[in-house]
Amino acid sequence: MNDVSETNYIKFLGTAGARIVVSKQLRASGGMWYSLQGFNVLVDPGPGCLVRCISSKPKMDPMKLDAIILTHRHLDHAADVNVMIEAMTEGGFKKRGILYTPEDALTEDPVVFHYIRSYISQIKIIKEGGRYHLSDTVSFETPIKHHHPSETYGINFFTSHGTISLIVDTRYFPELLKHYKGEVLIINVVRYTVDKDMKGWLYHLSMKDVKEIVTTLKPKVTILNHFGMTMIKAQPRMVAEQLSNETGLKIIAAGDGMKFNLMSVL
Repeated sequence: MNDVSETNYIKFLGTAGARIVVSKQLRASGGMWYSLQGFNVLVDPGPGCLVRCISSKPKMDPMKLDAIILTHRHLDHAADVNVMIEAMTEGGFKKRGILYTPEDALTEDPVVFHYIRSYISQIKIIKEGGRYHLSDTVSFETPIKHHHPSETYGINFFTSHGTISLIVDTRYFPELLKHYKGEVLIINVVRYTVDKDMKGWLYHLSMKDVKEIVTTLKPKVTILNHFGMTMIKAQPRMVAEQLSNETGLKIIAAGDGMKFNLMSVL
């Protein structure tokens, strides 16, 4: 691939968030494939990730993956991690690739099987404030631990072209505004609105939180992702368009199978 846009993109293998949308497959739940200057990273391979890769047009070949990142151990983010490691390594016959994961995905009640771990070249534990080099020109950090029931981290990807930030599952807290300042900002937004009785136990962002984040950080483009039922009912594309009109910022909703050209922004 000679075209720089063909080595710098994000492929949304699924945009489902929360249990009901995933269980009913109202949206696919395969996670995100990042091609960053030709380095291929799979983030959060949820249920159906392998099927989504193989059925994509063009096909996303797991053998071309260089790394897999789990932001946390919940099933909608990690259910296909074992099968994707197996596919990436041709059933373990070609030892390759790196898995980046919080420690609790490997310890008590692990989501990564013990026998699978020997298939990959290396496992690296991600921690708050960690910085990890993927290639000579690409790295990422996990700047802050999120407010979520399991150990959870968002990501900033750094490339020679610019920064891509990913805010994954979390309850809103002000420190988020200090750490995700990429030109491209992807936000997991499960809820459209939040009822008062949910505030004590809900660990996901709503559109009110998203508005606070984007009006403060003002990224070049914001991509909404990981939708729960209230977002699905509100129609993410229309919600994104409305917020874009209100703020004057470029805000779009991800769709299953959408390929976003990073060079259109960076």
